[in-house]
Amino acid sequence: MADYDAIVIGTGQAGPALARRLVAAGWKVAIIERKLFGGTCINTGCTPTKTLIASGYAAHLARRAAEYGVALSGTVSVDMKAVKARKDAVTGVSRAAVERSLKTLKGCTVHEGHASFIGPKEIKVGDAVLRADKFFINVGGRAVIPSIPGLDEVSYLTNSSMMNVDFLPAHLIVLGGSYIGLEFAQLYRRFGSDVTVIEPAPRLISREDEDVSRAIADILTAESIDIRVNSKAVEVRKQGGAGIAVTIETAGARSQVDGSHLLLAVGRRPNTDDLGLEKAGVVSDSRGYIEVDDQLRTSAPDIWALGDCNGRGAFTHTSYNDFEIVAANLLDGDRRRVTDRITAYALYIDPPLGRAGMTEAEVRKSGRPALIATMAMEDVSRAYEKGETKGFLKILVDQETKQILGAALLGLSGDEVIHCILDTMYAKAPSTVLQRAMHIHPTVSEFVPTMLADLLPLH
Repeated sequence: MADYDAIVIGTGQAGPALARRLVAAGWKVAIIERKLFGGTCINTGCTPTKTLIASGYAAHLARRAAEYGVALSGTVSVDMKAVKARKDAVTGVSRAAVERSLKTLKGCTVHEGHASFIGPKEIKVGDAVLRADKFFINVGGRAVIPSIPGLDEVSYLTNSSMMNVDFLPAHLIVLGGSYIGLEFAQLYRRFGSDVTVIEPAPRLISREDEDVSRAIADILTAESIDIRVNSKAVEVRKQGGAGIAVTIETAGARSQVDGSHLLLAVGRRPNTDDLGLEKAGVVSDSRGYIEVDDQLRTSAPDIWALGDCNGRGAFTHTSYNDFEIVAANLLDGDRRRVTDRITAYALYIDPPLGRAGMTEAEVRKSGRPALIATMAMEDVSRAYEKGETKGFLKILVDQETKQILGAALLGLSGDEVIHCILDTMYAKAPSTVLQRAMHIHPTVSEFVPTMLADLLPLH
């Protein structure tokens, strides 16, 4: 039996950073990883998908070369083996860096294998039993596999297994019209696949405002992506040799979508079902998410849960912020809380959507007097110059306090521009501070102060 001051389970975004802080504070630390160092972000999430998206963007831009006065001979083709090799190289460097940093960290012992609690202060990894005063669970999540008749009789892909694809699917059927599904849909369309997206809700990414959903649907449809909303997959079966047929029900009528490959992108679930949480006294909800308080403490003393497994965020940045909250409270005497953070994320289609704070629908539901400003991307000079004018910008402001309530920036650099708004929100500064800022020309960001000077009542 080995004794430690702290054991960190999982090497996703929060785990390694927390291990380093604890070691720096003089703690004896163990960190456990059962598969790939770096977690979802490095291996099957942010790093590989954004690397693939960069390849897809290059192919898309090459096809548009003539619009920029650039002459290319022949047709644009994509070498999928080379695309995958580039992705593997990028993720390999990142993964190796995480593993190397942990295995060379003095005061930290790395254990490789599956971890399972055998008591409130003990955990088993393989044949080893480890004991610690404090535990930090950072085990991430995985794709939900829906219950659809016939699904267990066909081959299908998830965001994880998509990382092994080194060929071009002739026709990719995507179940799920939300963030992960739409990124893969546009990506593989740009690689050259036919793509159909099947979404049971009335519109794509239904948590966004209707105008945002509509604009995103227009962007994807313009690239010849077949979008089926209000459509529920009711059966899956093999079609021909290696094909797949998905029966969908739309407004009571059934139809069939035939494709070569099927991607499941209908949601995520936490990796908590085989941790032995009950033996440690850790309570989880009906979906398997570990219940935590505002400082990420679980129901069991001296056990915290960070990252995707606690249901308090589903992004790399929320996971890292979880680390910061735990470290601040535990080591710095700084009472940071989960509820202090402002909702912020991006959808990485092209052009991207940057989001912060409340949606327009949420502002309306709150009943507070508010102001709104919108601008079409075609009116943004930088976007016009680059020939990337799809999308629009929208900012909402409290009419009384003048504090920014939220923003949706769908367009060129929307995932970057959103931060000038987000930072103003964290500063709790009135929108007039940002309105009076002098931004650099020509940029997309320069139009944020312009928009804030043209606020109108939200009726």
